[in-house]
Amino acid sequence: MFSDYGQECIVSISSWDSFKIHLLSFTCGFWVILKRLAQWAWNPNGFFSLQRREAPPPCLVDSALGRHSYVKLKGVKLHYVESGDKDNPLLLLLHGFPDCWLSWRYQIPILAQHYRVVALDLKGFGDSDKPMWRRSYRVDTLLAELKEFVSALGVSSCTVIGHDLGAMLGWYFIHQYPDMVKKFVTIACPHPNVYWNELPTASTFNTRWVHFSQLPYLPEIDALKEDLSIINQCFHHLHKVNSKETYVEAYKYAFSRKEDWTGPINYYRNLPFSRVSEESKQVNVPCLLLTGNKDQFVNLESVVKSTDYVQNFSLKIVDGACHFPHQESPDTVNKMLLTFLVVPELPPVNEKPVPPKGLVNRVFGAMSSTVRYGNQMLDVVQKKTNGVVSSLPTKALYFGQTPS
Repeated sequence: MFSDYGQECIVSISSWDSFKIHLLSFTCGFWVILKRLAQWAWNPNGFFSLQRREAPPPCLVDSALGRHSYVKLKGVKLHYVESGDKDNPLLLLLHGFPDCWLSWRYQIPILAQHYRVVALDLKGFGDSDKPMWRRSYRVDTLLAELKEFVSALGVSSCTVIGHDLGAMLGWYFIHQYPDMVKKFVTIACPHPNVYWNELPTASTFNTRWVHFSQLPYLPEIDALKEDLSIINQCFHHLHKVNSKETYVEAYKYAFSRKEDWTGPINYYRNLPFSRVSEESKQVNVPCLLLTGNKDQFVNLESVVKSTDYVQNFSLKIVDGACHFPHQESPDTVNKMLLTFLVVPELPPVNEKPVPPKGLVNRVFGAMSSTVRYGNQMLDVVQKKTNGVVSSLPTKALYFGQTPS
């Protein structure tokens, strides 16, 4: 696959690496089957229980957060929720796994004050079409559809915020179409090369999940067990809020059928086989890398390594947050997003000139802030290179995984 500059950007892994993934998929599949048989023997009545959900909870169809709209691209219908003035710059929100547009319920009202916000249901998720074929979720196909989607909205560029799987697509997108992205925010997801290359040394569960997902049918069936217990595990943070039942039921409705899982899992059946070419230049798109410090699957070193692929970046850690910082600590995350995305207005041209002393003070203030930021990043890198990253407070990333 070639970028707009004619340079090969997205490349496939080697045949040997591909063979290893397929080989390990059968090993992990065998292990999961044995584990599930033990769970079934312990609770045969509850293991295959699945409540019928006929109608969506109101929060999934409510227009309070924005207008529900659809667009059809080459036979694929995509659903999205739009809010804000259409004359404002476009801000595209890409959710993670397993999730939908509702993931951004705390961000849409705030960001819509400055942007034309579009929260997309990724293909295969929510109310968007759900092609069953694995090839429909190839990286080149997904990126071409995202590009076409942005164009269908009547603009040539946008700002992108992605979480988890959506952030992974965002990483590929800014490499493939850098001129289409003004700014990029990645939440809980390192650069794809960092994530996939370090997968063998990541947590055991991460590795097992990616390999297990290569198998046909079994991952979808496994996701439905015990009335979608995977949703309870993914969104355990919702137990802390009064509206927990409403949102948990919304997610369970969105993933209540086997075909609701085939599309999402097909992302994992394709993405591990693609990388950004190491020959590609660093991306010049301003990037904000944001993660919670209690998301335990990938440590801070992966975030630091991800900065090697971008020229202009900021790094933010959300204290006390796990895999869903934008839902767990929405006020904190919203402030970080606004600081990064919204540029303060310049003073009027006819404003009274500032005295030299004030100007000097501001220069020294800016230098002081820069030095503090540099010291913080230097401290991270020093700890990383001295091999003591593990002694830092956990600042982790998580890509489409749930506790077993």
